[in-house]
Amino acid sequence: MTIFWGSNFTVVKIAVHDIPEFPFNSLRLLVAAAAFLITLALGEGFPRLTRGEWWRIVQLGIVGQVIYQLCFLGAVARTTVANSALIFAFTPIVVAMLTAVLGHERIAVTRWIGAVISLGGIYLVVGAGRGAGATFAGDLLAAGAMLCWAIYTVGSHPMLATRSPVLVTGYTMTVGSLLYLPIAWTGLRDLEWSAVRPEAWVALVLSALLALYVSYMIWYTAVRAIGSAHTSMYSNITPLVAMAVAYVYLGEPITTIKLIGSAAVIVGLAVTKLERQAIPPAES
Repeated sequence: MTIFWGSNFTVVKIAVHDIPEFPFNSLRLLVAAAAFLITLALGEGFPRLTRGEWWRIVQLGIVGQVIYQLCFLGAVARTTVANSALIFAFTPIVVAMLTAVLGHERIAVTRWIGAVISLGGIYLVVGAGRGAGATFAGDLLAAGAMLCWAIYTVGSHPMLATRSPVLVTGYTMTVGSLLYLPIAWTGLRDLEWSAVRPEAWVALVLSALLALYVSYMIWYTAVRAIGSAHTSMYSNITPLVAMAVAYVYLGEPITTIKLIGSAAVIVGLAVTKLERQAIPPAES
């Protein structure tokens, strides 16, 4: 999953060179949603949901698909792969904080220490160390996307206790892709389809099937099995993959300050794992 997501930053940059971000995102969401619906049709089918479950699906679709995708694509188009990936590396800490607010676990002192260290690493890269191709707006959009993803991860956890990852992800992605269509309609209408290079179409399909379809199923299978906070820790590897792939295919330099910032982010995230204390069940 982390290999697919780390590579996806570069894949998207290649694709949006030919296909503007709104139509590109709309098309890849539709492809991924179709893949999920086909999987449901061939597997468990389409079980009836309660009104409350449908309301949760719509909420997750808006936050985790529409708003998240708007921020993510906007970030990729306006900042470097390294900056985007390192900002996303802060996801585990945000997920841990959200689970604590919801009463799933307490935040130990080590969590706060780790958060400060990681924030320092992110500042080195996206603040003091912002390089060519990176903008403040792009970094801000990446932070917004990261927050949406954290909310989406934690918000889906209750449904995953009774519903499969394929159903939850497939339904939220279908709702999100339908809500995204009006936003992208003008771009789709005006797109010069014949001018799009074959490699851009390949990148779109790979992004849809690997970064969305396969990776989302892996992510939410893990969320159901080991929890939101534990699953999110695996995304620590994503920035390293992203920077390596961008270096090879896009020629983005891996500077010393990026390496130091990456190390600080990973150390900070590792510190958050030193002490975890589950909230004891309330006495009746």
